[in-house]
Amino acid sequence: MKPKSLPPGLHRDTLAVHAALAPSQHGENSEALYLTSGFVQPDAETAAHRFAHPTEGYTYGRTSNPTVTSFEQRLAAMEGTEAAIAASTGMSAILMLCMGLLKAGDHVICSRSVFGSTMTLFGKEFAKFGVETSFVSQTDAAQWQAALRPNTRLLFAETPTNPLTDVCDIRALADIAHGAGALLVVDNCFCSPALQRPVEHGADLVIHSGTKYLDGQGRVMAGAICGPSKLIVDVFGPIVRVAGMSLSPFNAWVVLKGLETLNIRMQAQCANALAVAQWLQSHPAVRRVYYPGLASHPQHALAMRQQSGMGGAVVSFDVRGDDADSARANAFSVINSAQVISIATNLGDTKSIITHPATTSHGRLTETQRQDAGIGQGLIRLAVGLEHIDDITADLSRGLNAI
Repeated sequence: MKPKSLPPGLHRDTLAVHAALAPSQHGENSEALYLTSGFVQPDAETAAHRFAHPTEGYTYGRTSNPTVTSFEQRLAAMEGTEAAIAASTGMSAILMLCMGLLKAGDHVICSRSVFGSTMTLFGKEFAKFGVETSFVSQTDAAQWQAALRPNTRLLFAETPTNPLTDVCDIRALADIAHGAGALLVVDNCFCSPALQRPVEHGADLVIHSGTKYLDGQGRVMAGAICGPSKLIVDVFGPIVRVAGMSLSPFNAWVVLKGLETLNIRMQAQCANALAVAQWLQSHPAVRRVYYPGLASHPQHALAMRQQSGMGGAVVSFDVRGDDADSARANAFSVINSAQVISIATNLGDTKSIITHPATTSHGRLTETQRQDAGIGQGLIRLAVGLEHIDDITADLSRGLNAI
């Protein structure tokens, strides 16, 4: 069945619940979960047509699936893009992006503050195939401009960054990219469309790790690219079909249900994160707090414009130490003292999660790369959940008060 028609101009909260809702033949008021590897065709002629025109019917699970389509359509509606294509993880979405748009001899400009695996994919893995990447400051537009070459095809940034929450000026980078005939790609993992729609600021494509806030409860992995139909359908669609980076129907269904509560979760988690950040700022054991919602953040005003007036739900902070070794020991002590907050490397859950980026998410980078990205041994990343604020701060106090 086709999704029900919706009036134009609906708010994101409403789109999160109703977009791409196509009740099954039994009329249930929820998305159906289609668990099948292949689809039966009514006749040979229809089979031939659908295999030749993959967007006009379902043939095989690696190509497309109705539940996955519902997820794609809803996410695109929430991001304000023409279309979206799902992937098995956020990193496979970036892999799909690069396989579709880059070739040997091309050049990419990337923020040096991106997620560690993203940096490795661009700087190491794609270098094997003749794609060169220049890493520049997240916040210095002049460096992006200076790094342009005649063969530059992509500018890639995540905003805010993981884990230091640096915020780039999306509009400024879009102007730089478009002036050079390149595309701007923005990883919107930290904000999600509940806070930020990069295409409204000039971005061409949006990357998502649905594993994070889109799901919101740490259940499944998922990824997606949102953008214009000509790229989603004509460029990335064929790659999914042949490369097999498909999102499973079950994972798509889980994230679909997560999207329904995304906006309200993000509002509550952002409020908690701001309160935690303000509390951390006043603690004597904390050297510095990184959070866009604080007036002290270097890009606070920009973040408020781009992120619907909210700072997000990730707070990072440096604990004090006489040197790198003592700072690391103090950071480990704070993390190990937590009794409520989970020690894990994921983020975006309803449960608060704490981690040490230098030895986990960014542990595979060289020490020089970590220093260039500003990730020291005393840095702790806290993804703030939905627990009561007093319980979160009390949990952090156990370790911080001992420093």
